[in-house]
Amino acid sequence: MEKEQAGLRHKAGAFIFDMDGVIIDSEPIHSRVKMDTFHHFGLSFNEADLVNYMGRTSEAIFGEVLAKEQRTDICPADMVQYKHDHYLDVLRSGTIGPVAGAVELIHALQAEGIPLALATSSWPVVMRTVLEQFGIRDCFQSVLSGGELPAGKPDPAIYRISAERLGVEPGQCMVLEDTKNGILAAKNAGMYCIAFRNPNSGQQDLSLADRVVDRIGEIDVTEL
Repeated sequence: MEKEQAGLRHKAGAFIFDMDGVIIDSEPIHSRVKMDTFHHFGLSFNEADLVNYMGRTSEAIFGEVLAKEQRTDICPADMVQYKHDHYLDVLRSGTIGPVAGAVELIHALQAEGIPLALATSSWPVVMRTVLEQFGIRDCFQSVLSGGELPAGKPDPAIYRISAERLGVEPGQCMVLEDTKNGILAAKNAGMYCIAFRNPNSGQQDLSLADRVVDRIGEIDVTEL
């Protein structure tokens, strides 16, 4: 309660969004695409076992499964490329919607004249595709992919650079994140952080966030 009350007193000079798990509920899509990739390459895999691989790279997952199946005729890198291409196809299919309340929050912040930035760990092409599909690219003054930086979250660089691009001091920025590493990046950058508890983002420690919400719709722009 104390953290939430502090949040009501915090004035946002700018608002920075994470993307995966905040604007797009990407984990279920990744799971679906991984299973499609296994099927495409003729590999058997129990979808329920995907939870054991959360937080690991696709190359590591595919490499381990290929080793277990003793399949030396398939290269993990080829599976990763197929999965990446297929993921983009799914995003561009028009069948994927945003996280409930995310686009509404973006538009409400824009209407209040609060500068907006996107700071995501996703590859640049994925970032651009999501923004285009949801029709929100023009809402952001800055969009930045961790793939363009030497180090990803929890390194705070992506948030510090976003603040610089917006011309706002880090202490005036408010961030919306859904993972422990994202929260660490925001806090290490000196920013106020709201955590969205997305049930599809795995077991995340959100305790370092200044405020935690179960629905993005709980964030009232008039209170920022």
